[in-house]
Amino acid sequence: MKIMKMKYIALLAVFIGFTACNDPEDVIPERMMVEMEEPIRLTSGSADFSTYVALGNSLTAGFTDNALFVAGQQNSFPNMLSTKFAIAGGGAFSIPFTNDNIGGLLAGGTQLPGFNPRLVFGGAGPVPLSDVIGPVAPTTDIALNNPAGPFNNMGVPGAKSFHLLAPGYGNLGNVSLGLANPYFVRMTGSTPDASVLELAMAQSPTFFTLWIGNNDVLGYALSGGDGTNPITPGDGPPGVGFDQTYGALIATLAGGGAKGAVANIPYVTSIPHFTTVPHNPLDPTNPSFGPLIPTLNGIFGQLNQVYDFLGVPERAIEFSSTAASEVVIRDETLTDLSAQIAGVLGASPAFPAFVQSFGLPVEAAPLVAGLLGSTYGQTREATEDDLFVLPSSSVIGTVNTDAVAALIAQGLSQELAGQFSVEGITFPLVDKWVLLPTEQAEIKTAIDSFNATIATAASGAGLAFVDANTLLQQLAAGGVTDGDFTLTANLVTGGGFSLDGVHPTARGYALIANQFMKAIDATYGSNFELSGSLLNIGDSPTNYSPALQ
Repeated sequence: MKIMKMKYIALLAVFIGFTACNDPEDVIPERMMVEMEEPIRLTSGSADFSTYVALGNSLTAGFTDNALFVAGQQNSFPNMLSTKFAIAGGGAFSIPFTNDNIGGLLAGGTQLPGFNPRLVFGGAGPVPLSDVIGPVAPTTDIALNNPAGPFNNMGVPGAKSFHLLAPGYGNLGNVSLGLANPYFVRMTGSTPDASVLELAMAQSPTFFTLWIGNNDVLGYALSGGDGTNPITPGDGPPGVGFDQTYGALIATLAGGGAKGAVANIPYVTSIPHFTTVPHNPLDPTNPSFGPLIPTLNGIFGQLNQVYDFLGVPERAIEFSSTAASEVVIRDETLTDLSAQIAGVLGASPAFPAFVQSFGLPVEAAPLVAGLLGSTYGQTREATEDDLFVLPSSSVIGTVNTDAVAALIAQGLSQELAGQFSVEGITFPLVDKWVLLPTEQAEIKTAIDSFNATIATAASGAGLAFVDANTLLQQLAAGGVTDGDFTLTANLVTGGGFSLDGVHPTARGYALIANQFMKAIDATYGSNFELSGSLLNIGDSPTNYSPALQ
């Protein structure tokens, strides 16, 4: 029988005093005996947490709400793990903290483009912090106030797999050349050309976590698959191809006998960044759109006749006056019919009159035919199979100023040029705003291949394995319950994803930390779950106040 806690012994004495005169069958209930037992002590099993180093990207760093800031770093899943590891023999866990809870980066006092302060909830959706509290000024400067290492959290926002092996990736002089990562500059100190892996191994880790590869496909997805940020190839030498790079990372990290846990890559197209904006956001009750529907349908009616004539009636564009309508997109997988459209319109005896209805001279008919051909040669209405990046929500329905300038240069008036330059309505959304089904298939193929590599490497090295992909699918399918809380993948309201639609909330990171501990239990015989040492995810917030500075 286990030794009772002193407080339970005292309670038992009181209980006996009250029941001394009762019948013999009045005994202590069995459930009270269970409470009197000493709790199970947390043990590490065969894992050694004395020097824990975490490698990865923004998901490891604690990036949230589209920024890196102190509170997010404190609520990173590695830092949460370190607090539990400390109970089982783990040592100190150092983090390259930013200087504030604003987010954003400076270089010599100048804000770096694209490294902006965090998002906050503005009442209807995510907005920049400055929209709520007024002008804000980041104070984290990669040229002036970097912290001193070494750091146990080696998560570098934006890093792809091969970046962990890249020398000079943290050299300030390489930032302007696009060869260095400003976040990693803050971590390299007196060894600016050291790689992420080298700095991690310099600490002789006894335990590591590695969650890398998301950005190898996410960059392509975030750019709408437009080719500006290609998917990392699977084949190639270490530092180039994903497969050999990942193998080199595992071989080095585990080569000295360190234990570890790795996570695979979620299907990134299931995150709120790609599932929040509908394919049919055009509301006929919107006073800026609804009254224009008859005119728009009259204009597109002319084009739809051409589509019928060319044998592609599925490309027809028509807006509904009673239901939400689909946006118009450019689909580069379609046959380009620009020349054919221009030719059919130019040969139509009714087309000159159509051109004159816009206040243009009849002599402009060939020009207008060419413009309509080039604009709508590869367009269609969106379907539910298309995915739209979250920033497209602030673009749809706005006027594309570049398109206006181009049309004015062709001889159209500013008013008419503006009418034919409305994003998603008269001006098809370009590739960077939408992921086509073919692009989604490319992403899935790459993730499946990379995940096979990760699973094989983890198994071969005897590492704990976290199936982050399945976890995300469960979040997207209806939610994941942990303790008293259920998280879903809904933006703002789901609790699992932060306001950028890509990175978890603090509560989401707590859920991930629990998944890591369960995997470590299964592989190394620790008892985080059995001892009641998992995190209560409800202790972690789902959002941060705009007042947090």
